[in-house]
Amino acid sequence: MKFLHTSDWHLGRQFHNVSLLEDQKVVLEQIIDYIKENPVDALVIAGDIYDRSVPPTAAIEVLNQFVTRVCGDIQLPIIIIPGNHDGAERLGFGAEQMKSSGLHIVSNFTDMLQPVVIESDIGPVSFYGMPYNDPELVRHHYKQAVSTYDQAHELLCEHIKQSFKPDSKNVLLSHCFVDGAIESESERPLSIGGSDRVSHEHFVDFDYVALGHLHQPQKKGHEYIRYSGSLMKYSFSEQHQKKGMTLVELDADGFKSATHIDLVAPHQMRIIEGELEQIIANGKSDPQSDDYLLVRLMDKHAILNPMEKLRAVYPNVLHLEKPGMLVGVEQQMAAAKLARSEVDMFRDFFAEAQDSELSSQQEQAITDIIKQLNQQ
Repeated sequence: MKFLHTSDWHLGRQFHNVSLLEDQKVVLEQIIDYIKENPVDALVIAGDIYDRSVPPTAAIEVLNQFVTRVCGDIQLPIIIIPGNHDGAERLGFGAEQMKSSGLHIVSNFTDMLQPVVIESDIGPVSFYGMPYNDPELVRHHYKQAVSTYDQAHELLCEHIKQSFKPDSKNVLLSHCFVDGAIESESERPLSIGGSDRVSHEHFVDFDYVALGHLHQPQKKGHEYIRYSGSLMKYSFSEQHQKKGMTLVELDADGFKSATHIDLVAPHQMRIIEGELEQIIANGKSDPQSDDYLLVRLMDKHAILNPMEKLRAVYPNVLHLEKPGMLVGVEQQMAAAKLARSEVDMFRDFFAEAQDSELSSQQEQAITDIIKQLNQQ
């Protein structure tokens, strides 16, 4: 029995005011191509389908087209739970009617106890969806003393395990932060102070646990308790992460293997460091010059319109930092250093703007003006 584990699509996301939807459409097409060429029994999405609870219309249309092709044309079942970015009630609208078409949306605690059962060559496999939750929601629903995310997940797992059938393999979808796992900058914190951490021990009785929320592919506690990672890179901190989905295989004994399948977005996210002239020279022959970039300029002098110059070769520079201006300077002394070198700063600016050096008379005039301003 094989199925694909994905999560954290964040459809409709913007990054530095740039829409990522076109890139997301390309990656979703790669998923469809893989399914056509490598038949599987199901596709699961462990939360954060959308980037916000009220998604833009264009993002809804993209998901609608994807579901139509996968559930309709290919006739592959899709199982979804909401994440912390999704609106559970909105995502779950019409879920009961959609089951017959192969789209299973588990958006509340009642549906959580009614598994999606898929018959396979190893017998029935029960997929349980645990919608994203917080302690308050669980406490209100079950009328029990629950004050932490860990206690909430422990309680929900116990309720699910009471629904186990002796002849079935059991898969869990959950959107949470397993304690000790590696986080990325692009994830929205679930709480403050670490109270959102959940122990992997609550999940050990399942044959596979498809986790969502953390954007780096990883396992925690056991081989079968895994994050697939996000669909794409959503922050510069993820520049070295391999994005994709996880192909999961179960056999008669339960978990057999988990294989990472690469998904590659048209624009990667990269950090480039160096001096402006060298970066521009490299950009002229860079085969990935359209990537989304954070550029750290190491030049120690002022530069006029550096963003404009960079975008002549790297059109998608989204963020610019200038740590070179403070090389060798303690943070608390940075302001003092800049104040002592105002004439030097203007000299650099003048050279950039006029392509010539200040004359001695011009430099004296600037020095006099700065002294007058400092005396006011």
